[in-house]
Amino acid sequence: MRDKSEVLRLLENPGVIAVIRTRNAAQALGVCEALVKGGVIALEITMTVPGAIQAIREASQRFGTQALVGVGTVLDAQTCRQAIDAGAEFVVSPITAPEVARAANERGRPVMLGACTPTEAQTAHLAGADFIKLFPAEAFGPGYIKSLKAPLPHLKIVPTGGVDLDTIESFFRAGCSAVGVGSSLVQPKLVDSGDWGALSALAQKFTSLALSFRTGSAKPA
Repeated sequence: MRDKSEVLRLLENPGVIAVIRTRNAAQALGVCEALVKGGVIALEITMTVPGAIQAIREASQRFGTQALVGVGTVLDAQTCRQAIDAGAEFVVSPITAPEVARAANERGRPVMLGACTPTEAQTAHLAGADFIKLFPAEAFGPGYIKSLKAPLPHLKIVPTGGVDLDTIESFFRAGCSAVGVGSSLVQPKLVDSGDWGALSALAQKFTSLALSFRTGSAKPA
């Protein structure tokens, strides 16, 4: 397993974290394979997936050398530890949960805690969060992130919700370290139909946009 510094580096490059919510574990594994083929290497399997821990274990075994398999929607320390034991290389919570940060830090895994307000974001940071998950980002937008980072430039913000092909660049321009992408990438209609080729093509579009910003062909405002 990679060390924490390597995982942190890979999460920000190219900076597209796929949020995987599916009807079952088999679908989650199919999604992971399609996303990796499309160049998305950060795979956040959420605990809302039935059999999520086993899905994380299998995904880690199958794709661990090509991608980062993480766990999302973690609400307590016990779940955090179970997912890490199954192979999760990063941990994401939608809430400001210090106990989750402590559990992840004890195991040397990067952790992202959810926040909306400046107080929540700074509280998450002080609790040991490596990233702040701004959720739901569609309720705030890139302008809010830019304002948030003005007095709190040390925060590494990852918006989730409202990130799509049309908005991804504006979120990066606002100073985000990465973006969490859910249904605009892992589209239910593609998953339910098993159209993995279309999902891989969509993943490639997201990856290309992120890489164009990272390599400087798209410059910050």
